[in-house]
Amino acid sequence: MASEVSQTPVTENKVAEEAAATAATKPEITATEAVAVKENNAESNGADTANAQEKGDDTKASAGEDTKKDGDNATAAAAANSKTEPAPKFNVHKTNFEKDVIYLYQFSRTPLLPSLSPYCLKVETWLRLAGLKYENVDHKMRFRSKKGQLPFIELNGEEIADSAIIIKELSARYEKNLDAALTTEQRNVSYAMIAMLENHLIWIIFYWRAKYPDNVLKGYKVNLQHALGLRWPNSILNFVFKFTFGRKWFQGSKKLKAHGIGVHSPEEIEEFGKNDLKVLSEMLDCKPFFFGDEPTTLDVVAFAILSQLHYLSKDISYPLRDFMTEKCPNLVGHVSRMKERCFPDWDEICTKLDLNAHIPKPEPETKEGKEGEPEKSNEQENDSDKNEKEMEKDKSNEKEITEENKEKEETK
Repeated sequence: MASEVSQTPVTENKVAEEAAATAATKPEITATEAVAVKENNAESNGADTANAQEKGDDTKASAGEDTKKDGDNATAAAAANSKTEPAPKFNVHKTNFEKDVIYLYQFSRTPLLPSLSPYCLKVETWLRLAGLKYENVDHKMRFRSKKGQLPFIELNGEEIADSAIIIKELSARYEKNLDAALTTEQRNVSYAMIAMLENHLIWIIFYWRAKYPDNVLKGYKVNLQHALGLRWPNSILNFVFKFTFGRKWFQGSKKLKAHGIGVHSPEEIEEFGKNDLKVLSEMLDCKPFFFGDEPTTLDVVAFAILSQLHYLSKDISYPLRDFMTEKCPNLVGHVSRMKERCFPDWDEICTKLDLNAHIPKPEPETKEGKEGEPEKSNEQENDSDKNEKEMEKDKSNEKEITEENKEKEETK
């Protein structure tokens, strides 16, 4: 409203009235002079109004420029923030992972076998044949995949579960297809044989383990304190193992019956296993591996399952293992060849129960001083300095004592 009032033109009558009022209040000023003063004031008010308008326009223009600058600054700041956004959080157990390193989660080692799980041994064997960089995570069997399985891997912040899917994904990513040289017919045979091994023979072994959990601990010499990372007495751990392994893990006979193998008698199940071994033995024949001189995926799966039989302690009676040893010696030879090919550190693994025996351990640094002598550590240097200082103090004290004695003798 104030700006609107200041822009209204001043009339002559109003000027005259204001001049008369001025003259009445100030007699020393004439009416003519008062009129002149009012006119001058009116002109100055008009000029001020024009200046105010110009200043308003300038202010609006500058405000527009500031707004534009603020917008540009906000855009630049947003771009800068997008560049400096924090690294994404990965939903994996190994958060400080190294790029392109495969982290394998599996069961703990045993004195007779790298893994009690054929599926875990299958994945590790394949990783070694493919020559990929991997590391076992010592999780003491506490973790499971989102599918509730072992094994599973973590790669660059991503979890991959199930042994078949792991091998399929890694084969595609790293172009490490062990079956690349096979014909279509050989691949079909391989697929059928793997299905027999993983969906039939392996369940026959699981049936025996579920029925005789004591023999599992004794047959593979399992140390549950080491495997689980617990300090409980082995007697308690063995009891818990029998309950969880025989009942909860396999849900007793329900899971075995749901598969179909559990509805048969022990004699029938044993016969099924012998037939599977006989088919494998006839297919292998005299070849080093199932399809020639180089191992394929079928060799990996067969080794992972057959080793569960072959490396069971002789102190434990198991007819299926004895049948393979006596009637299928070529399968025993196949297991030995795969072991030598993929696990040259087998003895070290089973002796030290080391999950990562394949990774070179850093040697302790030993620096050499002059003339090839090893340099002393800081603590050793500090100790030697202290000894030297103490010896110097003793020498100075001895000198002082001898000088005092000489002075006494001279005075006498």
